[in-house]
Amino acid sequence: MRAILLALATATTLAACTTSTTTTGGGVKVYRISAAKTSSIQYRMLDSVNELRAAAGAGPMQLNSKLNAAAKTHAQDMSLQNRPWHFGSDGSSPVDRARRVGYTGLYLGETISETFESELQTLSAWMANHDTRRIIMDPRARNLGFSWHQESNGKIWWVLEVGA
Repeated sequence: MRAILLALATATTLAACTTSTTTTGGGVKVYRISAAKTSSIQYRMLDSVNELRAAAGAGPMQLNSKLNAAAKTHAQDMSLQNRPWHFGSDGSSPVDRARRVGYTGLYLGETISETFESELQTLSAWMANHDTRRIIMDPRARNLGFSWHQESNGKIWWVLEVGA
């Protein structure tokens, strides 16, 4: 557990070197994401997850473009619904969305978040929760999809998809 926390702390520190934050009138720090950062954020998340998995003896995952697409669609949909939950506005489940984009592997789970925090702060929160940590650390996992939608006020809807 100590190795996992150290890896996450290191990754969070490195992420702070490349982020843009602003503060709202209410004192909330807003993590701003530019479209040019998409790839670097996705790979930073992948690398961080893989460090945590390695420290726990689990194999690495790789980014999967189909699961990335499912994650992006759901992040946008959660924003439209203005609530973080696992069902789409059309009643779709996470498995339904993975199948719609053509993912044929074993679907293992989805983690979601509504926040103003960075991807690595969000990963830290997911790792602190038994249910979301179980999805991320599933030893069968080999595929990761990760995306988000940021509203104009800075709120970010994060979605991480896991498959085998």
